[in-house]
Amino acid sequence: MRLKPKHERRNLKCCCIRGQHSRFFSATAVRSVWNGTKKSWDFMQSHDSVSVLLFNTTSHCFVLVKQFRPAVYMCEWEKAKTKTSQGAEKAEEGDASESQEGQSAPAEESSPSSPWPPASAGVTYELCAGLVDKPDLSLEEIARQEVLEECGYDIPASKLKRITSFRSSVGVIGSKQTMFYAEVSDDNCVSAGGGDPREGELIEVVKVPLHEAMTFAYDERIPKSLGLIFSFIWFHNNMSPKYKISTNV
Repeated sequence: MRLKPKHERRNLKCCCIRGQHSRFFSATAVRSVWNGTKKSWDFMQSHDSVSVLLFNTTSHCFVLVKQFRPAVYMCEWEKAKTKTSQGAEKAEEGDASESQEGQSAPAEESSPSSPWPPASAGVTYELCAGLVDKPDLSLEEIARQEVLEECGYDIPASKLKRITSFRSSVGVIGSKQTMFYAEVSDDNCVSAGGGDPREGELIEVVKVPLHEAMTFAYDERIPKSLGLIFSFIWFHNNMSPKYKISTNV
């Protein structure tokens, strides 16, 4: 299954600001002694989160979100930068070799191509999700708000079925994410979704047909979160018999 990205390089401007904290994350260095051995570790403090696997019973498809993730993009940028640097070094070695053999060097040196990959390199497919940053609301209420803001479906919190909770990014963050499942229909759709622009969210709602779900999950060409893959497997094991549709790859 191939989904064409809509993001273009010309729409993106990036810069790195190191050592900055925000109201969502803060970096902390931890020093400890484990079995007599001193250890030092960097971690990011963050809120816990919720995620929701949405299944539209009208169209038999999963409702996902697609958005630009700066961290993913910068990882791709680092790879591209390294490749560009290595390519430039090889080109220089080749020019030197030609000159030693008596061949004339090119009149003009071609500038190396830009290491910046297209913006689509930082776009990922994910479950509807959000931070647990409202202490007066239950996890179900927070998840309900995220579904409404990001995907446009208005459902009662009672319709959210808790799947499980787990630790995410255990090497760096270690916060807990609680995953829910909810069935929606076209009748529940009250808006186009897209997230809250006031929070800088630029979210695209994506639908994946049920019969293509496992192929989508295992397609390495489609960047996606681990939670999304796990949720599709959970659905395959627990909910597929109800709909009598095969989700095998």
